[in-house]
Amino acid sequence: MADDAHVRSHDEPGALGAIRVVTLDRTDALNAFGNRLMHELAVALRDADADDDVSVIVLTGNGRAFTAGADLKAMGGFDEPHELGWPELLEILIGLTKPFLVAAHATGAGVGMTILGLADLAVVGTEARFRCPFSELGLNAEASSTRTFARRVGHQRAFWMLQSSEWFTGAELVDAGLAFEHAPGDRVLDRTLERARRLAEMPVESLVATKELMVGPDRDELRRAGRAENEMLDRLIGAPANVAALERFRQRRS
Repeated sequence: MADDAHVRSHDEPGALGAIRVVTLDRTDALNAFGNRLMHELAVALRDADADDDVSVIVLTGNGRAFTAGADLKAMGGFDEPHELGWPELLEILIGLTKPFLVAAHATGAGVGMTILGLADLAVVGTEARFRCPFSELGLNAEASSTRTFARRVGHQRAFWMLQSSEWFTGAELVDAGLAFEHAPGDRVLDRTLERARRLAEMPVESLVATKELMVGPDRDELRRAGRAENEMLDRLIGAPANVAALERFRQRRS
């Protein structure tokens, strides 16, 4: 693995199978999703799901944030494309056959919050802050969250989470039903691994079978939602509202 990798993976031992820990490690940019990070994450998740020795997949982040979401500095075509981009990453996330756990210890914005809707189980930092800033950026929600959020938290809460650009604490996400439990930020990964080790005591065939029964019937709908969201994003990125929002962002950072 390259020293400057944006995503790193290692295995933790489990009773019957390994736990693949996939870590976002672009700490200088708060683990923001640029094209390179998306490609590396897609490869890491695809490889973990295909590895017969792996029973459970855990996604986490290094540093001060879980992920700040899309790389706004790169938005507008300045980030070099890679083989696997956002559509491919979303397809891999939707298609994961093994338990997929998320350990979000700190800030999660954009996909840092919407990815919780694709997790089988999420542990979040109690005081960590999460938000979906899409409307503020002149954009629409993504990661099939227009379907997953409504299912998990109900239409009205989902509507507010996806439309208001407000911040929510990890404790509030648990109360809403978007995460399983919260813990102090420095305990989130440990707590998630405790859950993962319990699952890894079970035959992976059983884990895969039950996940398929729970998730399989919904995958086509999630794919359709993701495609519709991506098509709308293609229309809104670069439109006047988005251009103005990005200019305000750049002025705040200058």
